[in-house]
Amino acid sequence: MSDHSVWRLSSAPPSPPEAPGQRVIESLEESECLRMLAAGRVGRLAYTGREGPTVLPVEYKLHEGSVIFHTLQGTFTEEDLRTGIAHADYQVAFEIDQIDPVAQWGWAVLVVGSAHHVDDQAERASIINAGAEPGAWTGAEAAHLIQVRPRYIHGRRSYPRPMPAEMRPAYGPLR
Repeated sequence: MSDHSVWRLSSAPPSPPEAPGQRVIESLEESECLRMLAAGRVGRLAYTGREGPTVLPVEYKLHEGSVIFHTLQGTFTEEDLRTGIAHADYQVAFEIDQIDPVAQWGWAVLVVGSAHHVDDQAERASIINAGAEPGAWTGAEAAHLIQVRPRYIHGRRSYPRPMPAEMRPAYGPLR
């Protein structure tokens, strides 16, 4: 994960393998969280904006362990995420999840880190040339890239025991 240190919560041990029908809650390893982030496309960006707590969907890509997304130049999101201090980044949270309320399983991954504005043309070109530039699902041309540099990555999954094979999440088998 580049040169940024990542904090990890102390992982709670997985639920003990008990009787069928019992709920299992597991902490996910960072590598699994990154794999789930890499497979995703839309997540939620959370930050404290000018009007208070703000949570917005963004289309993203994972690039070298960081979350990359667009904002439109001059929009409140782009402006809210600027500190006004040179080389100081705004702290944000980014979340993805998948939940099936009928089958009663789900998972969530949370990334907390700094929202780095990719203003340098060489840095932007490096991201774009690596194929990590997210598409603009809004239909508008997205002019500004932001890179969430993780300080903390954590994930959890919950499911009833045993989980039938047809209900397993698409990201891979459960341990």
